[in-house]
Amino acid sequence: MKILNSAQIKEWDKYTITNEPVTSLKLMERASTACVKWLVENNYTGKQFTIFCGKGNNGGDGLAMARLLASKNNTVTVYILETGVPGTDDFQQNLTKLKKKPVADIHYIQGEEHFPQFSYGEIVIDALFGSGLNRPVEGLAQKLIDYINSSGCEIISIDMPSGLYPDESSKGNTTIHATDTLSFQCYKPAFLVGENAKAVGDVHILNIGLHQQFYDDLFTTYEITDTEIIKAIYKPRNRFTHKGNYGHAALIAGSTGMMGAAVLAAKACLRSGVGKLTCYVPKTGYEIMQESVPEAMCSISGFKDYIEITEGLARFNSVGIGPGIGLYDSHYQLLQSVVAQFKKPMIADADALTLFANNKDLFTQLPPYSIITPHPKEFERLFGKTNNDFETLQLVQQKAKEHKLVIVLKGHHTFIATPGGKGFFNSTGNAGMATGGSGDVLTGILTALLAQGYGEVEAAILGVYLHGLAGDFAAKKYSQEAMIAGDIAESLGEAFKKIGN
Repeated sequence: MKILNSAQIKEWDKYTITNEPVTSLKLMERASTACVKWLVENNYTGKQFTIFCGKGNNGGDGLAMARLLASKNNTVTVYILETGVPGTDDFQQNLTKLKKKPVADIHYIQGEEHFPQFSYGEIVIDALFGSGLNRPVEGLAQKLIDYINSSGCEIISIDMPSGLYPDESSKGNTTIHATDTLSFQCYKPAFLVGENAKAVGDVHILNIGLHQQFYDDLFTTYEITDTEIIKAIYKPRNRFTHKGNYGHAALIAGSTGMMGAAVLAAKACLRSGVGKLTCYVPKTGYEIMQESVPEAMCSISGFKDYIEITEGLARFNSVGIGPGIGLYDSHYQLLQSVVAQFKKPMIADADALTLFANNKDLFTQLPPYSIITPHPKEFERLFGKTNNDFETLQLVQQKAKEHKLVIVLKGHHTFIATPGGKGFFNSTGNAGMATGGSGDVLTGILTALLAQGYGEVEAAILGVYLHGLAGDFAAKKYSQEAMIAGDIAESLGEAFKKIGN
């Protein structure tokens, strides 16, 4: 699914109004109807609603919702934030409609003395500003937002939580802290970055019938993965194949005390469909690997406690390096040997990324289109600090282009930056995956997919999606608190069945 910025969304509205054709007022009615339908479907019936409206089109949505909710026998009270200027044309028309049918109490907020008293269990609808905001809220509006946030009520924001910018950082701004956000037609960048988590709550995208042709013809910098994207990438197996058709992967992983990382990566690699797997491990890990993952071949490489220089890597279809290798001084020579031998795209994660961060010249020798999978701190060590999540997104994209790498920045909505400039947010996964070893599982998955012949970008998109989906199955079975990284690897079968249906 494409992610549009605020300017593109406005153009989509205009295109729909011109080419459907439909009036802007009727489009507003569609949006309000979709919101009320969501409330009914989610058992918000017979409730007491307090709707806060600004005087823009977001406030117009709120007024239309007030009329529709009242017609369904809900108790509705409307509070309009008075700014001393008339509202937009569509706001004024919806206000007239609401006044013609006196089904809701309407009040105007001109000062703090007009703030309402909240009752237990009432539902607050935030329709103050939506996505039209271009500067921080201040004055009475700021005080009202703080007051609403302190109410203890469930807050449902329409379009966007008020105070939040749709496609730039709102860090430090006063914003509504929504329980749920009901937005229209597509995700906005603001919904997908960690700094806005407290503001947006759970996001629900409602279809209001904007013109499909505009969407189809539009290029966007960002997309969020969905089943359509994944099914276009996924390659079901041909019946007339053998293990040689699915590649031979190598994992360079493990050290004394860290063999669990190697085992997790190996299990995930095998569960992701690779034909053959060879694990390069130190002597201390040989028996561990042979007993834990008997399906994998095993090669002792280097010293008793950690891996030294490996040989014969050119014969493999893919190489993954990093899980549990440690930060030994000799590992700089190990990485130098790996990038000298293996000229195809590889996977680098965990300790390998820390070593690369300490030797930037070596980092530039990574084969083009290699996939690196840093968490935020590892990314910072490689590329430097940023002031907010939007700056980080820009830097990820810049570095992916500059180094010709696929960068997988891990997080709640893991972000995949490609050398061509396109960025993909992942839509699967949950907070239970914030557990030791989860990243090692991802390394195994990506190494397997590259070995099977998936393109680097496609492998990253599919691998991250499968990783998150397996995490969702694991959480369903064990809970987010009780699940561990091994459960993610063991749930990959369910994930593949899901995308293969």
